[in-house]
Amino acid sequence: MIKYRLECKSCNENFDSWFSSSNEYEKLKTKKLLTCHFCNSLKVEKTLMAPRLNSKNNFREKSDLTNNNYIKKTIRNYQKFIRDNFKFVGENFAYEARSIHYDNKKKDKGIYGSASKKDIQELREEGIDTQIIPWLKDKEN
Repeated sequence: MIKYRLECKSCNENFDSWFSSSNEYEKLKTKKLLTCHFCNSLKVEKTLMAPRLNSKNNFREKSDLTNNNYIKKTIRNYQKFIRDNFKFVGENFAYEARSIHYDNKKKDKGIYGSASKKDIQELREEGIDTQIIPWLKDKEN
């Protein structure tokens, strides 16, 4: 895993993101799948970072594993909350989101499901608030 400090050239916000390798970052960048967490712009670039050098006093040991487990536990808690409080609509997310947005009688109804990046972008352009969250599969380590 590699962590990059990214900068959005549209809104000038900085944020960190993890990638399985530097090649993975390049693939995502080429396919235009990297977006700013703040403004959803595709103008995201790596910034200069100091390398992390391992020494006797600087090993990543249990703290990284503990941190990863904490993050996974937090994501699983969010997933449980979503499953318990929202309706799963599967691949029909974009259709259902529009239906709720444009029908005043359905305003209080919360949903979750899957949508393509293009669908999410179109929903946002229509003024429909959507969020992308990480989703762990049930049998993932």
